[in-house]
Amino acid sequence: MIASLGMYDRAETASANDRYWALIRDGLLVRGIAAPPNLTRGEAAYWPAWQSNSLVLSQTCGLPYRAKLHGQVTLIGTPDFGLPGCPAGHYNSVFLVRADDPRSAVHEFRDARFAYNEAMSQSGWAAPQIHAQGLGFQFRPALQSGGHKQSAQAVVEARADIAAMDALTFALCQRFDPFMANLRELARTCPTPVLPYIAAKGARTRDTFAAIAEAIVALSDQDRDTLSLRGIVAIAAEDYLSVPTPAPPEN
Repeated sequence: MIASLGMYDRAETASANDRYWALIRDGLLVRGIAAPPNLTRGEAAYWPAWQSNSLVLSQTCGLPYRAKLHGQVTLIGTPDFGLPGCPAGHYNSVFLVRADDPRSAVHEFRDARFAYNEAMSQSGWAAPQIHAQGLGFQFRPALQSGGHKQSAQAVVEARADIAAMDALTFALCQRFDPFMANLRELARTCPTPVLPYIAAKGARTRDTFAAIAEAIVALSDQDRDTLSLRGIVAIAAEDYLSVPTPAPPEN
């Protein structure tokens, strides 16, 4: 059995995630759903977990869900992070530039060096490119960083001029990473559904949803604040599938 919550798992949130999973696990066991005692971490927490027939619970990104996982997994629900300017269960991407960059609008970066975490990222690749498309251009992918934090660091170090990260990662980095003081927020994209919770195909959706909802209520105020959890909502698969997907970066 596999469970992973790797999308926002970092040293400062790991203990809260462990307590969150313990509450979910206990709620699943009460409902007769077998669950592993501990979370899987590292690379195994992502694609190997998402594609496993033994997946009890994980969180994936909206782009992998609509591009590859839809129809292969069970959509359980969507966490609500209470993000500013977003409906429940939605998030957006934050454009980041160096604090001393004189440019003040996204369209002024049409020829700038764009850092992105990976091509299969809704917040780091798809959302910013769709935003740029609405302004009549596409960002030039100058650097694939491997992670949101690394993209931001590339901008700080002048290896790139602009990057985008999702609003919750932005809040976490602002809270924990001193280098963020060298960056400023330029703009935000339109909201799309938050990274969904998924399980293996055939999972008991309602029972798993209920176990998560109960776990969020049972968390301490401090853990809920650390994880930015406000609740869980039901967002239809069609809402994820209707989000536009730009062309992948050229090799």
